[in-house]
Amino acid sequence: MPFTRLATATTPTCHIGLGLAAVGRPGYINLGRDHDLGEDRSVEALHTRTHELLDAAYAQGVRYFDAARSYGRSEEFLADWLKARPDIDDIVVGSKWGYIYTADWTTDAEKHEVKDHSVQTYERQRAESTELLGARLDLYQIHSVTPDSPALTDKELHAKLAEAAAQGTTIGFSTSGPAQAEAVRAALAVTVDGEPLFRTVQSTYNALETSAAPALAEAHDAGLTVIVKEGMANGRLADPYAPAALKTVAAETGLGCDAVALALVLRQPWAGVVLSGAATTNHLASNLHAAVVDLDEDQLTRLSGLVEEPRTYWEKRGQLPWH
Repeated sequence: MPFTRLATATTPTCHIGLGLAAVGRPGYINLGRDHDLGEDRSVEALHTRTHELLDAAYAQGVRYFDAARSYGRSEEFLADWLKARPDIDDIVVGSKWGYIYTADWTTDAEKHEVKDHSVQTYERQRAESTELLGARLDLYQIHSVTPDSPALTDKELHAKLAEAAAQGTTIGFSTSGPAQAEAVRAALAVTVDGEPLFRTVQSTYNALETSAAPALAEAHDAGLTVIVKEGMANGRLADPYAPAALKTVAAETGLGCDAVALALVLRQPWAGVVLSGAATTNHLASNLHAAVVDLDEDQLTRLSGLVEEPRTYWEKRGQLPWH
């Protein structure tokens, strides 16, 4: 598995990854985005910004990079970066299929992405991802599996994914929504010819939404690499939006709310990779301080009071506007 590359890395930040959702397209739901990106959201501007982030992340020890077909031109930007740096061979590259980007490089589209877990979409998007990333694509994930997703029961799709796995691509899935734990457990039960299909799971887990933790621990125990997304809750755990308890603990550590929020995730024994979704190099540097945050029991107890009911959390997330 490609993630064995991370197991041999020794930098404190090697288990922090960089997700490209915020910089591969002009519109996204992260808070503070207008301040982070400014007015220039051209393809050229975000291409340059993505490369600056990738350079900074790699220089500071980050070794996992995460894109998706629905993240605008994230795969293209990442592919260009890889082609310009052929000597970089110690990273893991992941992408996702199952959402179609429909915003046409605007921030005010009626729909920014459309979900489709059909075999036809998999084959088309796999070809698109392969055209851009080629052999550098280590991990291909089904995007946002929920308990009712046909991707959990489609035997033809499972056979296609198993074929890709036999050819060397690690197959994984991501989850979203208030029933993440149920989706994780259902995916763990998917087999092809008696062998588990999925080798990685990417789920939302943060100080506000912890409901997937038991299922993610089960996935880890079953041998899957667990990737954690939205550790910052789309900006809700960053200054100036962070809750008072988080701001207090951050002040005690002398670091940012973002570093503390991500440190809370990193300390979970089942967390293999925790994603930063930074859109600026300054925010990335602050996020990476998570690797050195040491939280005591009193601080952990106070932060545990931030947890929301899953449905409340996902309702709030669903109300975040695309900026």
